[in-house]
Amino acid sequence: MRQSLDAFEHAFHQETEADRVRRERLRKQAVARSRKRYRVQREKRSTLRFATLVLTLIATAIVVTVAMFETLYLVMG
Repeated sequence: MRQSLDAFEHAFHQETEADRVRRERLRKQAVARSRKRYRVQREKRSTLRFATLVLTLIATAIVVTVAMFETLYLVMG
């Protein structure tokens, strides 16, 4: 009877340790997924900001060019 109780206790400790290792592995995987998701979102925001900046600069150049030629036309004309 004592031997079966010792075997049960040993199995319990092994199972507890296996659960602890599994929980730690799952936690690390969740942290890695969270970091990856954050990097992807940050990259998407950065790309969108850069595209907005480029479009704003192009629009500004067009507006300034048109205004410059209209002013030149009024002055010369």
